[in-house]
Amino acid sequence: MSGLNPKIDGWFRKAKQWQEEMLALRAIAGDCGLMEELKWRQPCYTFDGHNVVIIGAFKNFCVMSFFKGALLKDPKGILEQLGENTQSGRTIRLTSVEQIKKLEPAIKALIKEAIKVEKAGLKVEFKKITERPIPEELEAKFKESPALKKAFNALTPGRQREYLLHFSSAKQSETRTARIEKCAPKILKGEGFSDDYKSKMRRNAKG
Repeated sequence: MSGLNPKIDGWFRKAKQWQEEMLALRAIAGDCGLMEELKWRQPCYTFDGHNVVIIGAFKNFCVMSFFKGALLKDPKGILEQLGENTQSGRTIRLTSVEQIKKLEPAIKALIKEAIKVEKAGLKVEFKKITERPIPEELEAKFKESPALKKAFNALTPGRQREYLLHFSSAKQSETRTARIEKCAPKILKGEGFSDDYKSKMRRNAKG
């Protein structure tokens, strides 16, 4: 039974690129019985209230991303880990309707497996914050400002993780230092790295 939502038809009509490809992915999600919602301004497909996959478009490709892709077997090897710090999500990059049709059996198999993951209540075991090295630039800043270290340690593990990922993803020491300097005021206020973005998304959802 398809759970496609007619209210989201307009989203696809307004898509400036990869429209046909995303409609093909939408049909596959519908065939698998997932419910369609709009989350983070993207078509998201859920099972029993749990996020399973989400569709999106980039300049050079469109994607179907699996929220718990790390738990899937993926015998065809079509899932990608976008970034070395991505722990749970896995993505399929697609560039044509023909490619999607060819991969349709494999995509449906992954969706069905993802549904089983939700039925079983399985969860991705995220690395603990203590398993992530603190950049030496941040350690130096902590020595310079004990208040910053105290404020950082008072943050929730999730917020600490966000900052460490943001700092560590910079390849140059100068860039890491600049990011730390820029984020220091937010840390001292007890704010998370993405708090502003999340607040904006909540406001947009309400209005």
